[in-house]
Amino acid sequence: MRLRCAVLDDYQDAATEIADWSPVADDVEVVGFPRHFADEDALAAALADFDIVVTLRERVSFPASLLARLPRLRLLIASGMRNTVIDYAAAEAHGVSVCGTPSSSTPPVELTWALLLGMARGLVTENEALRTGGPWQSTVGADLHGRRLGLLGLGKIGGRVAQVGLAFGMRVSAWSQNLTGERADEVGVELAATKEELLASSDFVSVHLGLGDRTRGLIGAAELALLKPTAYLVNTSRAAIVDQDALLAALHEGRIAGAGVDVFDVEPLPAGHPMRSAPRLLATPHLGYVSRANYEAYYTGAVEAIQAFLAGTPVRLLG
Repeated sequence: MRLRCAVLDDYQDAATEIADWSPVADDVEVVGFPRHFADEDALAAALADFDIVVTLRERVSFPASLLARLPRLRLLIASGMRNTVIDYAAAEAHGVSVCGTPSSSTPPVELTWALLLGMARGLVTENEALRTGGPWQSTVGADLHGRRLGLLGLGKIGGRVAQVGLAFGMRVSAWSQNLTGERADEVGVELAATKEELLASSDFVSVHLGLGDRTRGLIGAAELALLKPTAYLVNTSRAAIVDQDALLAALHEGRIAGAGVDVFDVEPLPAGHPMRSAPRLLATPHLGYVSRANYEAYYTGAVEAIQAFLAGTPVRLLG
């Protein structure tokens, strides 16, 4: 009897097109789900007959309550090697192996700059005007050269974002609670003494922190008030790091020049969500890791994980 494998949030029907699933085709039936399940009941019903689930990043939570409702589940594959929304203890208790896949930090670096440049040069506004017979030149672009880029976080992604900023001739500074002078020197950027100093002095601020107790709500109304009215904020990390209500208020009141956002408190965004209509906002539907090379790594890694599981030697175990 063939096992059944569900691929969640396969919005582009890309999983079976991008990777070669033939090595497991005789043993596994692969079913892609191009829509997101809004609640646990819907998810439990959809996955009840599956032995294997492939989940994309942290878009679907697997708490103990859900795992208890999936008696057939034996293998849960999460793209990448870090996932904070899976209850690993519950998975182990229910006999579910949890594996990761290869992943690249390059796509979110590139999307960060797509958002930043798109805002700085008014690309969406100018493109729409050009296509619809609107005014010829209606915005005045913000310069990058000589301006300050402030990075909240200087890890793998933040460090690469910094290198691009330096290549543009920007002055780059960084801050995080654990950032050292040695790390800042290694990347070639300035170490800001405080979060407040970084926010107040930067023309562009980009968030590159993991979400945890210390970073949840790190940027609230008081922090946004420190930004210059000409400053731009980019968040391709986690929505909860920036207070969403405070950000919406700052955008509506024109207290910052704009924001580029790829992550949201609810995903996919409901039709009437205020982020869909906020002014001064350039938003993308969580595309940070969505690139062909990354999908190849994810889904080829998923095939490898299934092969290893079938052989009784699971690889890249998480937990």
